[in-house]
This record gives sequence, structure tokens and C-alpha cells, in this order.
Amino acid sequence: MQIENTKAQLRKGVLELCILSILAKERKYASEIISHLKDAKLIIVEGTLYPLLTRLRSADYLAYEWEESKNGPPRKYYSITTQGKDFLSELSGSWNELKDAVEQLTNHKN
Repeated sequence: MQIENTKAQLRKGVLELCILSILAKERKYASEIISHLKDAKLIIVEGTLYPLLTRLRSADYLAYEWEESKNGPPRKYYSITTQGKDFLSELSGSWNELKDAVEQLTNHKN
């Protein structure tokens, strides 16, 4: 198995958590979300992001609103909903449990 494929699968598994965490701080449009993810070394493209945003919106975890832009066409700003905050809380708890378990199992110090 190639390491890049494995790394990509690991990143995909935590994107919902990361996107909801970004939007829990403030509303963003897609390019801003991608920028935050890239800053954290989670490189994704719009073709990956938009279906995920649509899925999160369909689950009522995100809402959006259009806003006029000074530099071009209107932008769709995403924000987290109350249900999204609840889901984020659950995801964060699950992530912390998983992270702790992996760290325990991969810790080579005895």
C-alpha cells in the first residue's frame, strides 16, 4: 500500500471534524475553509469540499447565506447550526478517544 493513499484516507476521515471546527469559530466561504485546511496541512480541493459541505448541510449541521462581494460574484457563507454544534461535540469526543487509543498503542516507550 502506498503511503500517500493511506495519508489521504486518514485526512478524509477527519475532514468533517475540521470543517465544523473551523465554522464553529465564525462563518466562512469555501475558499476560506480551504485556506484554513491548507494552513493545517490538510490539502483538499473544491471538488472534495463541496460535496462534504452539501452533505453537512443536508444533515442540518450547516446553513448558508449568500452575500454580495466587493470583488466579484456573491459568495456563499457557511455557518454551523445548533445541531452542527451538538454533532461537533460528539465528533470531538470520539476523536479524542480515538487519538488517545492510537497514541497508547503506538507509543514505543515502556
